[in-house]
Amino acid sequence: MRRTHLSRAALAACPAVAVGLLLSAAPARADGPLPVTAVSDRQTTVRGGEFTLTMTLTNPYDTPIQFVYQSVQQTYDTSLEKDLKFTATACGTQTNGCSDNVHGGIARYNVPLAPGASSTFTITYTIAPDSACGAATRIDFYSYLYYEYKGGEANNSGIIGIPGTQVACA
Repeated sequence: MRRTHLSRAALAACPAVAVGLLLSAAPARADGPLPVTAVSDRQTTVRGGEFTLTMTLTNPYDTPIQFVYQSVQQTYDTSLEKDLKFTATACGTQTNGCSDNVHGGIARYNVPLAPGASSTFTITYTIAPDSACGAATRIDFYSYLYYEYKGGEANNSGIIGIPGTQVACA
C-alpha cells in the first residue's frame, strides 16, 4: 500500500519538474543571425585600382551592444592565388579605427551601440599594378564577429563571408 502512495506522488511531481526544467533552460547566448551586412563597392577592379569593403553592424536588441570584436581575413582560396598582391591602404569610418594588420586585424566599432543604431566600418584595399589577374582571380574575405549585449549577459558570434572583387587585367 505504501508503495502505491509513493508512485502516485512521483507521477504527480513529474509534470511540475519537467515544466521547471524547460523554463530554466533559457540560453544565455543568442542564436539568431548576425546583424551585420558586408559589401564590396566593386565587382571587378583592375590591377593598380582599389576597392572598399563596407561592413555595417546594426543593434537589433533593446539594450546597447557594449563590446564588439571583429576580424577580417582573406579566404583560403584567395591565399592560394599565386602572385596576387594587394594591401590595405585606408581603414575606418564611424569607428575607432582598426589594427595595423587588417588581414586578421580588428575592426573597432564605437561602443556602446544604442538599440536600433548602426555603425559602419570600411577597409580600402589597393591592388598592385603587377598583381596576378584574370577572370578566375578573386580577392575575397571572411570575418569573425563576436559581440555582447544585455550588460554582458548575452552574446552572439559567427563567421560571415565578404565578397571582395575580381581582379581584371585591363
